[in-house]
Amino acid sequence: MSRIDAAREFISLRIAILAVSDTRSINDDRSGSLLEQKAIAAGHNVSCRLLIPDDRSQIARQLRIWTLDPNIDVVISTGGTGLTGRDQTVEAHRDVYEKEIEAFGAVFAVVSMKTIGASAVQSRACAGVANGTYLFALPGSPGACTDAWNEILEPQLDYRNRPCNFVEIMPRLDECKRRK
Repeated sequence: MSRIDAAREFISLRIAILAVSDTRSINDDRSGSLLEQKAIAAGHNVSCRLLIPDDRSQIARQLRIWTLDPNIDVVISTGGTGLTGRDQTVEAHRDVYEKEIEAFGAVFAVVSMKTIGASAVQSRACAGVANGTYLFALPGSPGACTDAWNEILEPQLDYRNRPCNFVEIMPRLDECKRRK
């Protein structure tokens, strides 16, 4: 079971939040607002927050821009992970990933089962790494974002979390690019 190691100092991460929607605006983006509030409450910095349409190329372009920005450690997108024809976020994420964090979707499904039961099967939440930056694609509902943050992201984005966490391996995410 995971636990917080009080002997370790908290490391604040720089997080970008991307809402993907054809129907919402930044002003009524409840999931993006919720993630921003939770990240700040946990001690992280929200570097930027955008809302763009559910268009695969636009999503992938924004993800690539952020993975090249040295002031962003983590990108969390919300929306566009469903099964409809317009849902393109997962495909855009996978266009950008160098490595996929395959267990993220499975763990998210387990977490979601506790809240929404068998409807969790409809989720295509995913995660990966590109250019030393973590990328997480969450569903657009505030409930799903709450579950993902509380049960997965908050502990994994906390350097004090034991036995392991995403933060402690961040310096090694792009080590293959530094080798000669």
